[in-house]
Amino acid sequence: MQNVMNRRWLLAGYPEGMPTPDNWIMDTQQVPDPGAGQILIKAKWLSVHPYMRGRMSPATNYAKGVAIGEVMQGGGVGEVVASNHPAWKVGDIAESMSFGWQEWSVLTPDIAGPAGVNRIDPGLAPIESSLSWLGMPGLTAYFGLLELGRPRPGDTVVVSSASGAVGQLVGQIAKLAGCRAVAIAGNDDKLKWCREIGFDAGVNYKKTADITATVKEACPRGVDIFFDNTAGPIHDAVMKNLSIGARVVICGRVALAGQFGKPDVGERFMGHLIVHVPVSTDFWYSTGGTGEAKHCNVSRVGNERGKSVSKKTCLRGSNACQKHSFGCCTAKTLENFGKQLIKIG
Repeated sequence: MQNVMNRRWLLAGYPEGMPTPDNWIMDTQQVPDPGAGQILIKAKWLSVHPYMRGRMSPATNYAKGVAIGEVMQGGGVGEVVASNHPAWKVGDIAESMSFGWQEWSVLTPDIAGPAGVNRIDPGLAPIESSLSWLGMPGLTAYFGLLELGRPRPGDTVVVSSASGAVGQLVGQIAKLAGCRAVAIAGNDDKLKWCREIGFDAGVNYKKTADITATVKEACPRGVDIFFDNTAGPIHDAVMKNLSIGARVVICGRVALAGQFGKPDVGERFMGHLIVHVPVSTDFWYSTGGTGEAKHCNVSRVGNERGKSVSKKTCLRGSNACQKHSFGCCTAKTLENFGKQLIKIG
């Protein structure tokens, strides 16, 4: 597009520990025209999520890392402004995990998997929902808890980082499954929110001298399902409170974001695990699975009936990408509350 410029955040260097402003540079170039089979999208919302810390590394991962000088990876949703694809027209709303930290993006809808493009119905919910409860965080919570955690009515489900993009949804799904949901978070405001959306109890890990004992008090019959988004000392404390035959779903390690690439050194529980015989599963979710339609239908119905709620923290403008990424990766600031989003334009 002539005389239209695209602002992009490029990765300038791999961070040691937590990212700093020096790890990115702002680049401006002319907006490209879409090629055959492609569409040009103007961003409306960009996503920031803890998994993006793993992309800021040359190390082998489940997805390709961002190379120095490349646009920072991240999801986004926006409006189609030009199309060379027969199934897409100007004005359509498109979402993709490969949008990148930029104001304009050329995408290829026919690519399968996370690099592909999803058509969004703006009549279903606000379009930014495609980056939260109707998107990857919702799918992660839905399949992680229901397929791997296998909840049964009466189970006690403990969720770490319970006020985050995934955790807040896991707790609500657990309640819909007839479980008792216990939130772990780092301040009272977050725990208050968790109780408002249905969690039965909460643990402020920053206010207790003995996390293990506090978890035991909140879960007197033991923990049947542990949905872990943090790793570290919180993980250790919950593992000591597992019930017989517990299920442990390992989703993230946000508490260790500043130690990326280093081992998670903690206690070992082999004797405890032999006695309690838990099932421990780690996973990652990629869009494009056959169960997405089921998840979207259940989420839509739950939202319409007032049975599911999602909190978000929003900043405005592409300049907010840096600021948002720090809080999201650390999970230690009040700003990291619910799903992190950046509104463009």
